[in-house]
Amino acid sequence: MKTSGKWLLGTAALALAATAAMAAGTDWPMVGQDLGANRYVTLTQITPANVAKLQKAWSFHLRPASAPADARLRMSQDIPLVVGNVMYIVSPYSQAIALNATTGEVIWKYDIPDNDIPSSQARGAAYWPGGNGVPASIIFGSVKGRLYSLRASDGKPNTGFGENGIVNLKTPEVMQHGMQEGYILPSPPVVYKNLVITGAGPGEGPGGSSHGAGPAGDTRAWDAATGKLVWTFHTVPRPGEMGYDSWTPEAAKNRSGVNVWGYMTVDAKRGILYMPLGAPNNDMVGTDRPGNNLFSSSLVAVDANTGKYLWHFQVTHHDIWDMDTQSAPMLVDVKKDGKTIPAVITVNKNALMFILDRTNGKPIFGAEERPVPQSEVPGEKTSPTQPFPVKPEQLSVGTITRETLYKGVPEHQAFCEKYVADNQFTLASTYTPPGYEHWTVAPPGTQGGVNYYGGSFDPKRHLFVVNVNNLFQPMKVVKTADGEFVNNARPAIRRFWDNDKHLPCNQTPWGQLVAVDVNTGDVVYRKTLGITESFPQGQQDTGRPGLGGTTVTATGVTFVGATDDRRFRAFETATGRNLWTTTLNASAESTPISYQGSDGRQFVAVTATGGGLIGAKLEGDEVVAFALPK
Repeated sequence: MKTSGKWLLGTAALALAATAAMAAGTDWPMVGQDLGANRYVTLTQITPANVAKLQKAWSFHLRPASAPADARLRMSQDIPLVVGNVMYIVSPYSQAIALNATTGEVIWKYDIPDNDIPSSQARGAAYWPGGNGVPASIIFGSVKGRLYSLRASDGKPNTGFGENGIVNLKTPEVMQHGMQEGYILPSPPVVYKNLVITGAGPGEGPGGSSHGAGPAGDTRAWDAATGKLVWTFHTVPRPGEMGYDSWTPEAAKNRSGVNVWGYMTVDAKRGILYMPLGAPNNDMVGTDRPGNNLFSSSLVAVDANTGKYLWHFQVTHHDIWDMDTQSAPMLVDVKKDGKTIPAVITVNKNALMFILDRTNGKPIFGAEERPVPQSEVPGEKTSPTQPFPVKPEQLSVGTITRETLYKGVPEHQAFCEKYVADNQFTLASTYTPPGYEHWTVAPPGTQGGVNYYGGSFDPKRHLFVVNVNNLFQPMKVVKTADGEFVNNARPAIRRFWDNDKHLPCNQTPWGQLVAVDVNTGDVVYRKTLGITESFPQGQQDTGRPGLGGTTVTATGVTFVGATDDRRFRAFETATGRNLWTTTLNASAESTPISYQGSDGRQFVAVTATGGGLIGAKLEGDEVVAFALPK
């Protein structure tokens, strides 16, 4: 492609400005804000004293104006990027968009071909500053198994990347059961040096078979300039590889699942990539895969340059609960016994928070293999023990009994008592296996706990701050007429609640904001997060479940949307005191970002569409930005 010298000069100036802004900490250049996913904002304009003065600065509608008025709304969990006063969005309406981050005005739009959609829920993109003659780029994956690279300056494809800016991720090496299988990139890749590192989305459910059919969940690295494959890490080990003996040969062969569908992080100083891996296919029945099944439901560290295995920590052995470890492994420094220890935090659906030495995977506060109940399902060989951290304590509720059913509003209390009696639920605790021919409720459940969004970290106050769900998942394994074992949590994905009203049947709070001191492993506070407006006044402070995480600032403010009550909130990080609440047009079931606009103001922005919970209502299509008054 012929390029003018004027265009090159403009691109170079933009790249220099963007690099300066990133170095100054005024941008939001990656979904986790930095490679360690701290989501820590160094800007100081918004403080606990003035955050209540925040006002809506602008909003942008994701649904194209050309769409019919009655066109179906689509969920977005997009975490926008901001580099050099340009905000980059990937939209579920088959577009990538660049906006002026100060005004919300459109700079460019790219229509994604073939009605392809970014990520599984348009979770975001990656920014590469450029190199090897290629300008700064926006890179994202899609539901059709494609990896796109666009020039950050104008949204045009980088023609030297793959074929006209597109790499087909569906290669024969991973499409082990045929090219007809579905394959997506569920979350944005991570960029390290000139590598674009991708997870995989082969799916973890039974699909057309309960015997692990589907693409491989391998993690792969690609050349950011050319799109050529650089390395592959086999997430289900092959013969001769570390972890292969945790499977039977028959179970490991062409096994699907065991993939990173959430976010990865990188220790750039040490060149280590941290991969949070999900459960195997089938993720709720494991009769055909005896063993601990590495590297499923594990945190795995590899050399980011080569993909070479370094260490692993398996959070759930022989996972039959869908306890994926998908939140970004957070890199922090822990001060303990007079030493500073480079650490990585993994906390996920089971709400068990492991704080590990990130150089070797050893628990800093200890971990214990504790006996757990065993499965009743014929042929299901569950692990006799599961790992539990000595500290901190479980972040969400881990047990439910008849005494801890919901009590309060009489109508809902009566519903819950009847609901439990009619279904003859066995009320249990974390790692109780799904019942055989009867329902078991073992908190936290597949919603979490903590889901893929993870937490944020304030290094000044050494606090890890995360929102947790107390929304449980009944499970029951049945035997079909053809002899297959199936978990009846699918396809219905029924929750432990009034499905019509979205009211859980366990005791409140149904959602909480939790802070952990990483230097001591102690929970510092738990605060109820969210309200139930359908309840009478005085009984609405229930907490609400949701998706989307927290973001913290250097001044001690924590921002979070997440809950399905359409609120966007700010809390005092040190105490959990609510400082500001505003009502949006839809629930902000994404993670907020903060950056400095060209007018010098600090902005806070979040994507608000609703729909993140199973069956939740889609109510909007906006990215909304707030700032203090001029």
